[in-house]
Amino acid sequence: MADGHDNRDEIFSKAVRAGKRTYFFDVKSTKGNDLYLTITESKKRFQDDGKFFYEKHKLFLYKEDFEKFMDGLNEAVNKIDSLKESGDYHNEAVEVTAKEEPVLESVGASDFTNINFEDLGN
Repeated sequence: MADGHDNRDEIFSKAVRAGKRTYFFDVKSTKGNDLYLTITESKKRFQDDGKFFYEKHKLFLYKEDFEKFMDGLNEAVNKIDSLKESGDYHNEAVEVTAKEEPVLESVGASDFTNINFEDLGN
């Protein structure tokens, strides 16, 4: 803007270091003064010549999705806890319960395509 003020101001930022990764939780405002959250995963990577760079993956989360996101995250974390307690999680079927998505009976590693995000650029 002409006055040098960016309407997408950062309101709050929290960095969480977790092993080799750092997660950034940033609350920002839109041009319409609405709030949203970005969650960024940052990992330090090394090139063949020994130089390092940070690989980042960013997720944008808008306020109308906060409750659904938290419900899904809590359900997934609770499932992990129950599977770890039972010790029987190697052959567990994956179930997708979103309205628009069909329910999957099972998903194996061979069902996915290996994607190299470095090919996408910055």
